[in-house]
Amino acid sequence: MTTYLELKAQAEKLLAQAEDLRRKEVDDTIADIKAKIQAYDLTAKDLGLASGATGQRGPRSRAASTPVATIKYRGPNGETWSGGRGRRPKWVMDALASGKKLEDFAAK
Repeated sequence: MTTYLELKAQAEKLLAQAEDLRRKEVDDTIADIKAKIQAYDLTAKDLGLASGATGQRGPRSRAASTPVATIKYRGPNGETWSGGRGRRPKWVMDALASGKKLEDFAAK
C-alpha cells in the first residue's frame, strides 16, 4: 500500500515536470510568434497592441464607467467623504459624537 508521503512526493515531482513542460511550451510558442511577426512584417499596431490603435476594444471595467463622487466634506486629517449613501465614515461619526456639526467639515 502506498503511503501519504510517497503520494505527496509523486505529486510534487509531477507538478515540477508539468511546470518545466509549460515553460518549454511557452518558450516555443513565443519563438513561433516572433518568427511569424518577422515573416509577415507585422507591427504592434497590426496586432492591436499599439497605443491609440483602432479596432474593437474589450469591455470597460466598472471603475472606468462609474463617475467619481464629488467631495462634500473634508476631515481634520485630510479625510474626504462625498456625503453619499451608506454608513458615515468613522471620522465623521467621531466628530459628531464630540459635538461638532457636519457643516463644520464642508469642503470649500
